[in-house]
Amino acid sequence: MKIEQIYTGCLAQGAYYIESAGEAAIIDPLRETKPYIDKALSENARIKYVFETHFHADFVSGHLDLAAKTGAKIVYGPGASTSYDIHTATDGEEFKIGNIRIKALHTPGHTLESTTYLLIDKDGKEHAIFSGDTLFLGDVGRPDLAIKSDLSKEDLAGMLFDSLRNKIMPLADDIIVYPAHGAGSACGKNLSKETVDTLGNQKKTNYALRADMTKEEFVKEVLDGILPPPQYFAKNALMNKEGYQAFDDVLSKGDTPLGAEEFEAMANSEGALVLDVRPQSEYIKSHIPNSIFIGLNGSFAPWVGALITDLKQPILLIVPEGKSEEALTRLSRVGYDNTLGYLDGGLDSWEKAGKETDSLVSIDAAEFEKNYNDKLNILDVRKPGEFEAGHLETAETFPLDFINDHMHSIDKSKEYYLHCAGGYRSVIAASILKARGFDKLIDIAGGYGALKETSLPKTASSCSA
Repeated sequence: MKIEQIYTGCLAQGAYYIESAGEAAIIDPLRETKPYIDKALSENARIKYVFETHFHADFVSGHLDLAAKTGAKIVYGPGASTSYDIHTATDGEEFKIGNIRIKALHTPGHTLESTTYLLIDKDGKEHAIFSGDTLFLGDVGRPDLAIKSDLSKEDLAGMLFDSLRNKIMPLADDIIVYPAHGAGSACGKNLSKETVDTLGNQKKTNYALRADMTKEEFVKEVLDGILPPPQYFAKNALMNKEGYQAFDDVLSKGDTPLGAEEFEAMANSEGALVLDVRPQSEYIKSHIPNSIFIGLNGSFAPWVGALITDLKQPILLIVPEGKSEEALTRLSRVGYDNTLGYLDGGLDSWEKAGKETDSLVSIDAAEFEKNYNDKLNILDVRKPGEFEAGHLETAETFPLDFINDHMHSIDKSKEYYLHCAGGYRSVIAASILKARGFDKLIDIAGGYGALKETSLPKTASSCSA
């Protein structure tokens, strides 16, 4: 028996490869299927099942393409309904893979069809659970993402309490827990950086598994402090439920080099968004006017999903050399399948063609401290929790997550200094503001991590950076 966690850090997502006696199963695969198919080939195994723990909201799964390429059966839990062929498991149903079995445990709460898969080894011992978004390490899944449900988030939280108490907590302490997400995912609040643990340790350390916790206490604690889900969550969940374009077709269309003239013409005629994914230092130095920066070197896909509201938005890419396929893959993971091509030769070719460029003013914390006075307009684009934990006394909270909702609160005639925690998010925010006509912007490089080392007036000190 082999179990391999295939963890993708930029999405904080864990998929799983399970193999026994020449048969394999994949749990919660990402959009691109090659890693799973290559793994099975290397093990001389046939992929028999693709198990989905629920209709994922934070990424588009690869279940359809994987099934089409391998003949594997797609399995969802009780109550799942799709526009394509699946096997809907019954609670307690078992699936044989070589010498092992996978048992479906219906654990509604995160979503109605949420299912935990219990692995039983060749000796009949319950070995591990693949808990999806039902149970994380240190947390549980948010109960406000069910598709078109008449149930309230309080109702779903109550169902999650029952699922944990009745289906998961009675299992043995030495059961291994393999969750779908780790720290950084918006599917929970306080996920651990660890990605594997024992159930016994989670019973001791996870607030949601306290033995003396009442259902009312659980509902209150699970819902406390949950921010609204990113706008793309509901759209990704529907794609997973209703189907999507084959990834190979998305890649074939989007991985197209375009000369500067063709690139510019297409941007004008197609209403395409020019998305610059180079490192932020390169964007600051020079970029195409009105282009938006979201760098590949950060949480690229989640920020695309949070900020670009139309999944069908035509996109043209500015990418580092050799990174076009990576950018397209990461866009497709969150459902952005309408990339038209990328600028061949990058910004160098644009500049050699005599095309206009722009730049962003950026200063370090020391220079900002030297020029500081309490009349400056400072926008702190970190999350509300980060801001509350510690900030410059005269800064205004302006979270990047909700920039589209708060644009009306700032004035194009004023000069603004922007910062985040380390410099990535503030450049995203500045690029969006510049594209919307704000031209008096100054980025503070190094963000609050650098600013809190200065003598500038700050609220209560915090380790949050």
